[in-house]
Amino acid sequence: MSIILALIIGAALGGLIGWLYASRASVADAERAARAGELQKLLDAVTDERDEAQRAKAALEADVRNFDTRMADLQKSRDELINQFREIGDKLLEKAHKDFLAKAGERFSEADKASETKLKALLQPVETTLKRYEEGLARVEKERVDHYAGLREAVELVRAGQGQVRDETRNLVNALRSSPKQRGRWGEQSLRNVLEQAGLSPYADFKSEVSVDGEDGKLRPDVVVRLPGGRQLIIDAKCSLNAYLDACDEVDDDKREACFRAHVASIRNHTQQLGSKAYWAQFGDAADYVVMYIPGEHFLTAALERDDGLWDWAFERRVLLATPTNLVAIARTVASVWQQEKLAEAAGEIAALGKELHSRLATMAQHMERVGKNLSTANAAYNQMVGSFESQVLTQARRFETLGAGSAKEMPMPPMVEASPRPLTKLASPPPPSNEDDAAA
Repeated sequence: MSIILALIIGAALGGLIGWLYASRASVADAERAARAGELQKLLDAVTDERDEAQRAKAALEADVRNFDTRMADLQKSRDELINQFREIGDKLLEKAHKDFLAKAGERFSEADKASETKLKALLQPVETTLKRYEEGLARVEKERVDHYAGLREAVELVRAGQGQVRDETRNLVNALRSSPKQRGRWGEQSLRNVLEQAGLSPYADFKSEVSVDGEDGKLRPDVVVRLPGGRQLIIDAKCSLNAYLDACDEVDDDKREACFRAHVASIRNHTQQLGSKAYWAQFGDAADYVVMYIPGEHFLTAALERDDGLWDWAFERRVLLATPTNLVAIARTVASVWQQEKLAEAAGEIAALGKELHSRLATMAQHMERVGKNLSTANAAYNQMVGSFESQVLTQARRFETLGAGSAKEMPMPPMVEASPRPLTKLASPPPPSNEDDAAA
């Protein structure tokens, strides 16, 4: 019964997974199919455990039957032994006295007690083994019940999740079908998400909804991306989904193909309109083309499968068709170029600071050289003054002391300065400093 129930559940789950795979072609359906596959793996694991438990149970039941057979054999042996003793007793009763019969009865009683003791000793391991097997069977049965309960809970969660995903998908499809404004917001938000994931900042690297005055009125692209060198990249999101969604819901192959053709025509129409706006002429430093962002790989893939010249046709009108995949590559390239630009600017600033520092060090070395020369000149003048003081002034002053006209203060002898300033030998003689260098110093 458990195998049939498992087969029914497996068949139901397989049918459910097959129906989901056949009725959905989107990424969300692929995820549900993956969840169903995981659930099938869980069911297979539970089925294997159940089969293993059944095999263990069958082995236990076989052991129980073997023990029953052994117990029956022991009981039969006991009965045969008793019968033999009875036969012997009957013969002894016929040949012996009442005392002998009494002793024989005592011996029979002792033999019965010994047999009972031996039988209990023999049956004790059997009883222990049976108890252990019963506990094992109870544990296996409990695990089987728990696994089936978990399986039922998992199936219920999958069913509830599928219902929730189906409802949310229906709401999203209805919103995208009925409200062009909602489609536009969804495309713009998807565009901003891609740019931010690529490392661009909405505060420094790109701007949203920048408007300019054109010949036909105000033009407002969805995003303007700043490029190094003052250039700009114009990106506009377009969500042409009605025909594509109709094609996904259509059962008839011819009608589905007609819807896909309408989807291609819608993309061509958006491309033509976007190219006619000539954003590159309205923004003076803009790139020579504009990027039309389609927020879904499958939207553009379905169109290219039916119109392989669509890409080249759009590029001839200076429109580059982009999906999240190649737009991420473009945005990351822009982010990398900005990073290299910042590194180059930092290197230029470092070079300018180094040049300025070197100029100031050279000016300072010139000043130090002039100070050293001035110190040498002052040192020589000081020594000359000391010599003149010693040879002329001090001699006359000593005569005042000899004549008794000196004061109480002692007149010291000024020392000569023998040390001279150390020259800057490791610096080449720089050119004479300019007024600009003096001001900088």
